[in-house]
Amino acid sequence: MSDQRPVIGITMGDAAGIGPEIIVKSYANPDLYRYARAVVIGDAGRLAKARDLLGVQSVQIRAIETIDEAQFVPGVMDCIDLRLIPDDLPFGKLSAIAGDGAYQFIARAVELAKQGRIGAICTAPLNKEALHAGGHKFPGHTEMLAHLTGVEEVSMMLVAPNLRVIHVTTHIGIIDAIRKIEPGLVQRTIERGYNTLRKAQIQNPRIAVCGINPHAGENGLFGYGEEEEKIVPAIEALRAQGLNIEGPLPADTLFFRAGRGDFDLVVAMYHDQGHGPVKVMGLEAGVNITVGLDVIRTSVDHGTAFDIAGKGIADERSLIEALRQGAELASRH
Repeated sequence: MSDQRPVIGITMGDAAGIGPEIIVKSYANPDLYRYARAVVIGDAGRLAKARDLLGVQSVQIRAIETIDEAQFVPGVMDCIDLRLIPDDLPFGKLSAIAGDGAYQFIARAVELAKQGRIGAICTAPLNKEALHAGGHKFPGHTEMLAHLTGVEEVSMMLVAPNLRVIHVTTHIGIIDAIRKIEPGLVQRTIERGYNTLRKAQIQNPRIAVCGINPHAGENGLFGYGEEEEKIVPAIEALRAQGLNIEGPLPADTLFFRAGRGDFDLVVAMYHDQGHGPVKVMGLEAGVNITVGLDVIRTSVDHGTAFDIAGKGIADERSLIEALRQGAELASRH
């Protein structure tokens, strides 16, 4: 009988952060093998160092050159070893070498995904400053993946228990975000979210759209008519297409309503508007999905946590959940 579990590529992220530790902990968790056949794209020596500091002797790390060598055996971590990380690289400190490595791991994973060798990419966290120091000027994973896949525009969707949030803008300042928001971008963002939910078997997604200003402008009382100018035309166009959509709504009450189950998707206008409510639920609960790519990508919804890297206390639950959701999306792709 053939193994129906999808093949998922896990990228190691920044070697100085908690990525290696949460990957080792995930391989010690039986759930990983239940969801997928996983292969790591990273540095086998760094993963071995993380395993040793964790004292997880149940995980064997096996360096391989190509995915054809992967065995997908419980208790064995197959690692496509790019051998980019020096043995003496310290945990918890910014490193251009680690930043470049994080980029190279992603680039190899994208190649494998494009070739159809892996069904999805699941990413451990990278550090943006280290990424830039390593010569790769991207705001983060989302923009890097868009570049590597040749896609002009993608969206970030955060998924937590009882809440899904897609962002119209992400890694730009608030003033720039307000300038960038316009009806076409809002409409394309909502359409990407709608299509993703349809693929997840949600037949008629209930979508709610945040305003920009407090109280969604309150009929012009706050702001300069941004809701009417930048958001309302997109909502009207999508309603005309038959989408079940409400807004623009005040964000403060909207997220409460979404959390109790009134909506399947919230459309946030800028980074902190969407990230804050998700992260209040707990960093271990959130998953980041890049929407609009030709490949499936899920990620933990936390950073490299340099303050605890190398201490063996990082929580792997967000990575396990990201892997689960990546496997689920790959199975339906």
